[in-house]
Amino acid sequence: MDSVLRAQAPIGQRALLLTTAAIPLTGWTVHAVALHRRLASAKKDPLTGLLRRDAYTARARQVLARHGDDVAVVLVDADHFKDINDDLGHAAGDVVLAAFGARLTAWAGRSASVGRLGGDEFAVVVPLPAARMEQRLTQLVRMLHTPVVLDDGRTVDVAASIGAAAPPTVGSRDLAVLQRAADAALYQGKHSGRAVIADAAHATVPSVNGRRAGRPGTSRWGRAA
Repeated sequence: MDSVLRAQAPIGQRALLLTTAAIPLTGWTVHAVALHRRLASAKKDPLTGLLRRDAYTARARQVLARHGDDVAVVLVDADHFKDINDDLGHAAGDVVLAAFGARLTAWAGRSASVGRLGGDEFAVVVPLPAARMEQRLTQLVRMLHTPVVLDDGRTVDVAASIGAAAPPTVGSRDLAVLQRAADAALYQGKHSGRAVIADAAHATVPSVNGRRAGRPGTSRWGRAA
């Protein structure tokens, strides 16, 4: 009997030691999971739920690598957004930005990279064959020109300027080149109520921080969302 107890004692001590040692590991696991969730949430803009710049860029490059030429890079600016903030208040402006984020997400689908680059500027990299681009961009224009209903029931007329670029027409699969071309196309059609599709010439427009040179006050891509 004593020998059995003596034989069991070391086993019990080892088990106790292992159990005790597991407590800090369990605590660290919980901490690690919480930290991962915070880092994941930090990848998204808290107002719109869209990806922030770095996360958007990483995801955009994956989409380009996976789909090759059948991709569209789309840049979006909310038109007259300052007037909305000035006339109706920043709370109304936030509702408009959130609505734009939801509409862009719905339009692009799960396979796309959808980001808020800063302020009222958005970007989408979406799998899209060239044959369907004009139709899909027309749909996006219609979605982004649909009035937004505020929390108090008022409606706000909204609009957006849109530029798009695709590897076959621009001649490059580089994200920076495609964004530069899409940005130049966007400004070519600014406030026109239509999307402009870039060609190779749009990619040669000089830019500063992603925005075209020679337009004071528009070099805003470096600003945090």
